[in-house]
Amino acid sequence: DIAQEPEIKIEEQFADVDLVSQQANRLLTTGVLVVAMIGLWMIWQDFFPALRSSLDYALPLTVMREVDGVMQATPLTTADLLFALVMIMVTVVIARNLPGFVEMLLLNNSRMDHGLRYAIVTLVRYSIWMIGISVIATSIGFRWSEIQWLVAAIGVGLGFGLQEIVANFVSGLVLLFERPIRVGDTVTLDTVSGVVSKIRIRATTITTFDRQEYLVPNKDLITGRMINWTLSDRINRLKIEVGVAYGSDLNQATEILLDIARNHPMVMEEPKSDVLFVAFGDNAIILQLRVFYDNLEKRWEITNAIGYEIYQRFNKAGIVIAYPQRDVHLDVTGPIPVKVLPSDHGDGSES
Repeated sequence: DIAQEPEIKIEEQFADVDLVSQQANRLLTTGVLVVAMIGLWMIWQDFFPALRSSLDYALPLTVMREVDGVMQATPLTTADLLFALVMIMVTVVIARNLPGFVEMLLLNNSRMDHGLRYAIVTLVRYSIWMIGISVIATSIGFRWSEIQWLVAAIGVGLGFGLQEIVANFVSGLVLLFERPIRVGDTVTLDTVSGVVSKIRIRATTITTFDRQEYLVPNKDLITGRMINWTLSDRINRLKIEVGVAYGSDLNQATEILLDIARNHPMVMEEPKSDVLFVAFGDNAIILQLRVFYDNLEKRWEITNAIGYEIYQRFNKAGIVIAYPQRDVHLDVTGPIPVKVLPSDHGDGSES
């Protein structure tokens, strides 16, 4: 039961000034370096013909390119390879540092929760990698018309051998866009309860109440059944059952339970708390106290406090909290002889 577990908090990740400064320096340095390389190339290409010749050196590879509206096989040059290497460096630097700026900008929007910020930053990072890979592939001559059969063949291979990985990747994107769960949500999956701490490409991490990180494939979260305690709002209902002995004053017991709920600082006034008759048990009349609260992290604390208060108030009012009892009936046809033997104390004496 999640009510009996300790509190877990996923800390809000506020902008680290030092980290943002480092990311800014990296982006600025990379930008200046790229601009400097382009500027030097434009300046030196006329003064150093050998440099231009070395960059125009044809490698033993040919790619199909459009020349004057006609597709022709042209050799891959050193300049193409150098441009691809520069783009790899730029893509890596941007993918590692730009999402931090995006998150810092999103922090200014106080109405945006942490889960939505996390989803946006993750999608920005994915987009940077996809755009970078596309530009790099184009720079070295890869065109869709040339690799579509290879992609189709890889797709067939993925369909058989890597279908679980692909399914988890697609499910991860669905989780980020549709957001049935968010970072910071408290969830129950099968018998595991915890807080969503990370949503990655392949799997989602749930930090359990024992501080264990439970990795769940994204596909299981999409196709399976799960309880999200905080999806629409953070209001939840807590149900506490107590058994009172037969012969107890039920009206008095009900009033005590309601008074405990009304005086608890973390129990909401609306919706109102109520007490229900559940059943005639074998040894007790079962009553159920139902209260609402808006702080799921305090569920265990509320349960603990109300339980202690019920026990103390019932004892003070003389209401017995029932426990299992058994009556034994001996069915015999005649009298049962009873013989009392003296105890032996080991010294020969009898008493």
